[in-house]
Amino acid sequence: MKITSNFDSGNIEVVSAERIDDIQLKIRKDNNSEFYQWFHFRLHCDSFEPHTLKITNVNTSAYPGGWADYKAVASYDRETWFRVDTEYNGSELVIKHYPEAASCYFAYFAPYSYERHLDLLSQAQNSGWTQLVDLGETLDGRDMSMLIVGEPEEGKKKIWVTARQHPGESMAEWFVEGLLDRLLDEDDGVSRELLAKAVFYIVPNMNPDGSVRGHLRTNAVGTNLNREWATPTMEKSPEVYLVRQKMLDIGVDMFLDIHGDENLPYNFVAGAEGVPSYNSKMAALETSFKQTLLAVTPEFQTQFGYELDAPGEANLTIGSTWVAEQFKCLSYTVEMPFKDNANLPDVEFGWSDVRSMKFGADMLIAVRAVVDSL
Repeated sequence: MKITSNFDSGNIEVVSAERIDDIQLKIRKDNNSEFYQWFHFRLHCDSFEPHTLKITNVNTSAYPGGWADYKAVASYDRETWFRVDTEYNGSELVIKHYPEAASCYFAYFAPYSYERHLDLLSQAQNSGWTQLVDLGETLDGRDMSMLIVGEPEEGKKKIWVTARQHPGESMAEWFVEGLLDRLLDEDDGVSRELLAKAVFYIVPNMNPDGSVRGHLRTNAVGTNLNREWATPTMEKSPEVYLVRQKMLDIGVDMFLDIHGDENLPYNFVAGAEGVPSYNSKMAALETSFKQTLLAVTPEFQTQFGYELDAPGEANLTIGSTWVAEQFKCLSYTVEMPFKDNANLPDVEFGWSDVRSMKFGADMLIAVRAVVDSL
């Protein structure tokens, strides 16, 4: 029996792996940080009997409340990720699985690999509607890449989409892949109309270093990028610095920042009601956007979410609130669950990579509902 995580987005430490009914593991912390929750590892076994894997340090992870009612995902081919028997006993996350092949991967959520990220960029640029832009480099020397979809022209709206500021929230890049698939479909009327009225500026992965390193929440040097928007630096948060500078150069009429939430088993959005310049136009745009999305898909809801910010008390170091205040525009943080959508549960897959992609595609209909009023 062997357990490894020495691969893209891998994260686990082996405490003990001598008995198949008592495999003890620990999640490694993000570099220079106390954050940890993401795990991704491979079990190689020669015994096709029930295995019990215990992750022993989850009670002090970043979001211990997120383990309640959570089920890990597993895959034999790294393509199809299904939920496995998982229990949180208050101190350990206990995963029980009967392997059907010698090699099985386990993860916190369906991983989105760096190779797939590069493929996404390459495939998108093959469209006649898309330009691939190199913004600069991360601290580990990886490319910060942006896709411009549509032909920039006077009067067109500028719609920005960023994903994966928190690298362990891999559902965010699955969401972007689904959104891009629809946006680049020449036979889709919604996309054709949107691209006649707007240009999309899309950063599919805001944190490639953290993604490859197997981090939950931070970049290569332990910076939480979604607390850097007020004063980013090239030394500490070049990813935000580069994207923010491009926003200031181009302008923003609408912003969607895509994330995942460890605790809440729902899809929801967090708005800009707490920024100092919040006004009736921004409120009306938010209402129209949410009402449309509610009508479009049962995957979305508005009953559960984050507590609303008091007027003028929004945290302007966060991406969506900084953008809302800076550009006086519609700006949302979009959250998806690591668990399942409790309103529409799927026992076998839970909330998944595929459902994230479909949610991304559906989001374009809500964008269409507000584009003329941005």
